[in-house]
Amino acid sequence: MNDQQVKQQIQQMVSFIRQEADEKANEIKVKAEEEFNIRKLSAVEAARAKIRADYDKKSKQIVVNQKIAKSTQSNGARLRVLKAMDLELQNVLVDAKKQLASIRTVPSQYKALMESLILQGCLALRDSGIVLKVRL
Repeated sequence: MNDQQVKQQIQQMVSFIRQEADEKANEIKVKAEEEFNIRKLSAVEAARAKIRADYDKKSKQIVVNQKIAKSTQSNGARLRVLKAMDLELQNVLVDAKKQLASIRTVPSQYKALMESLILQGCLALRDSGIVLKVRL
């Protein structure tokens, strides 16, 4: 083999090695891009799942807050009704005390009231053996 043939053979070997290196570099590049895309897709899916979970959590919290607000509002209305009823009951008691005090001054009305109240009490007890002691 002469120098020219040796150089040509060396050149062919260098070309072959470079071609193999380029192919290997392309394989590495393609593999790296695939890995990058897989990781990117995984990160995107994880972010979407987190966003969905956060959205669901916030939606549920809104529903809970609405229920709490509605319950608080209805309880407030119920309390206002109970206070109004209590006020009316207190007014009725005050009026009853005033009327009872005025009836005491008229013996015939007082006697009729006492008889009526005693009869109501006996009927409420539903007992036939009631003994009543009255002091004059």
